[in-house]
Amino acid sequence: MSIQIVPAGPGDIADAGRVHAEAWQESHRSFCAEAFVALHTAQRQAQYLSDKLAHGAQLYLLKVDSRAVGVVSVTGSLIEDLYILPDCQNRGLGTALLRYAVRRCEGKPTLWILENNAGAERLYRREGFVPTGRRNNITDGLDEVEFELQHTEG
Repeated sequence: MSIQIVPAGPGDIADAGRVHAEAWQESHRSFCAEAFVALHTAQRQAQYLSDKLAHGAQLYLLKVDSRAVGVVSVTGSLIEDLYILPDCQNRGLGTALLRYAVRRCEGKPTLWILENNAGAERLYRREGFVPTGRRNNITDGLDEVEFELQHTEG
């Protein structure tokens, strides 16, 4: 199995959008309305990521045997959009992609997660991220929580 993480440019947007859409839909299906989940198509997510690139974000793809299976964006010290395809999760790929993104941050890495995303929280805490106390209300009863890297493992 060959794993590589590469900078993504305009020619990679379709793959990045496909990965982002499939993983986002799966991770949000249990608590979002199906109609809202269905809005997050590969084309819509590709446009979202393209807009991020145009506004200075760095975008990276994780590939396994040349197949795009993960995506992440970094803007300054902010890590966003870290998604791994559902059939590739729990293999250390998210950890590898997160560590890669951390090395590309300017300053102390931060990220935001939905408070109900226990899997992401486990990953980020294991890698040395801790809550800062900052929260944003997303909907009634659901907040996103900011995490900041305190130390690095390994």
